[in-house]
Amino acid sequence: FADNLSEALEKLKLASTDSATDSVESCLDCLLKALANNNTEASVKIQEMGILPLLPTLLNPQSSCTPKVANIIAEVAKNEFMRSPCVEAGLIPPLIQLLNSTDQEVLLQTGRALGNICYDSQSSKEQFASTNIAEELVRLFQKQTEHEKKEMIFEVLAPLAENDVIKLQLVEAGLVECLLEVVAQTLKTASDLMVLLLLGDESMQKLFEGGKGSVFQRVLSWIPSHNHQLQLAGALAIANFARNDGNCIHMVDTGIVQKLLELLDRHVEEGNVTVQHAALSALRNLAIPVVNKSKMLSAGVADVVLKFLQSEMPPVQFKLLGTLRMLIDTQAEAADQLGTNGKLVERLVEWCEAKDHAGVMGESNRLLSALIRHSKSKVRHVCITVIQGGGVKHLVTMATSEHMIMQNEALVALGLIAALDLGKTEKDFVGASLVSVLHKLLSDERSAPEIKYNSMILICAVMGSEPLHKEVQSLEFIDVVSKLRAHENKTVSHQASLTEQRLTAQS
Repeated sequence: FADNLSEALEKLKLASTDSATDSVESCLDCLLKALANNNTEASVKIQEMGILPLLPTLLNPQSSCTPKVANIIAEVAKNEFMRSPCVEAGLIPPLIQLLNSTDQEVLLQTGRALGNICYDSQSSKEQFASTNIAEELVRLFQKQTEHEKKEMIFEVLAPLAENDVIKLQLVEAGLVECLLEVVAQTLKTASDLMVLLLLGDESMQKLFEGGKGSVFQRVLSWIPSHNHQLQLAGALAIANFARNDGNCIHMVDTGIVQKLLELLDRHVEEGNVTVQHAALSALRNLAIPVVNKSKMLSAGVADVVLKFLQSEMPPVQFKLLGTLRMLIDTQAEAADQLGTNGKLVERLVEWCEAKDHAGVMGESNRLLSALIRHSKSKVRHVCITVIQGGGVKHLVTMATSEHMIMQNEALVALGLIAALDLGKTEKDFVGASLVSVLHKLLSDERSAPEIKYNSMILICAVMGSEPLHKEVQSLEFIDVVSKLRAHENKTVSHQASLTEQRLTAQS
């Protein structure tokens, strides 16, 4: 075998000068066999016969021999005593040039060769420092999309980075930015997938484990993190864990609200919209169970949420509105307080006109109505705030919504306004054509019983105003109302009789 090797090396010497590819290829195959059989012995022989200085000319990007030559260098450089000779033979510059190759096999073997040459060898690292390897490797790293290729470049970079001169070159070439990008990408991919798994009810409940689950505990620790991606994943995970009352009650009792409020506070100034949106989503879901509402209000949720009133981002506006609406449901004191907040009411009226964002528009209307419906001791004051803020016309429009629940919420709020302050709101009712809206609702056979009932209550309430009374007479409500006396719903038929009497008495 040794004779074969010597013969192959002699042939290689001759062939490399006239670059006859076929004979070079067979010599290279013989060398690789010898190295596989006994690496150390073959390497000594290659060194003794002066083969290394011949290799730079064979490392030609266009040549089909190149991957084999690079492979031989990689094998030889596994021996510590061969590393300096590889450097002295001038192999580093041509290997660095090969990093530009698009041939995957060339890249793989070149990476191995460079990695092995500079492994644990001080002298070779110093040689590398005088080349542009740092720049080439970072450029290559930026271009790579495949994980395996990035790994290969990492393996070459790790030993190189032990040299102080090369450390600086790598930093200047932008390696740290690349690494941060990799970390962020991995983190994003992993956290996105985790949140996706939490969208399944059973998988979510399994991970929650009654609030004792290690995954749930880990997610909690992400909320105070300084990394936006972790904060986002944490808040989204909590929003997903908060999909049933049991989980919500447990989470509020274990102090999650405070963590979310601190997170939101950090994002009032440095406003990361996705984090704001996720944290508000979590708070909105947590506020659904009745027992949580007063606890969350005492924790100051409404005050923190109001800090985002100035947001110009529809997704944030939408969640902010939903959170406040959930919080004040059945909470009279909070409704009194928020309903008399002129700045809030003014912003709601503005958002009621957000034609491009149906979600924001719908939620603003619903919150405006909820403030009136849930307030108690200050209900009159709340009505006046809404009237002065220009909200009445929006509530009238809301009564024509295609969603029955929204129609009903609007009618109840309008009924309260009419009962408490008809004088102040008369002009708005006329301007918004309230009477003809009510006529349509009563005439429409598809209107639900509660819509018919609340429309008649409202008709009776506006009769005390002269201009509105005139409109009621001109639209001949008596015909529509008398038909409803035969309605199958007892509450509706009873209210129809009362309304008919009222209309007759005042005609």
